[in-house]
Amino acid sequence: MPFIDVDEDNFDAVLAREFEKEKFVILKFGSHYCDACQVMEMELEELCDRLTNVSVLSIDSGVCEYLSQRFFIEEVPTTVIFKEAEKQLFYRTGVTLADDMIDVILKEC
Repeated sequence: MPFIDVDEDNFDAVLAREFEKEKFVILKFGSHYCDACQVMEMELEELCDRLTNVSVLSIDSGVCEYLSQRFFIEEVPTTVIFKEAEKQLFYRTGVTLADDMIDVILKEC
């Protein structure tokens, strides 16, 4: 499953659309120049291969400064998982294993 690239102009609309589909939404803050971010992408690809009720929104923190501030992003990669707009389940910087994120999501199903 490809990630959904978002920017500051379309973020809120895309986020609302994915919540309407009753999916868990993962925000992936990263940068194309970050090696750890590339590893994080592989973990998220594995997660998406194993779970179908997940959408991953990819945010380039160097370009989307407002979104980085809005979600208190201080370093990349940072991963944030939501069940619904007002229910944040997970927030972590650094590489997170697919198994750990899946555990968080399955506890809410």
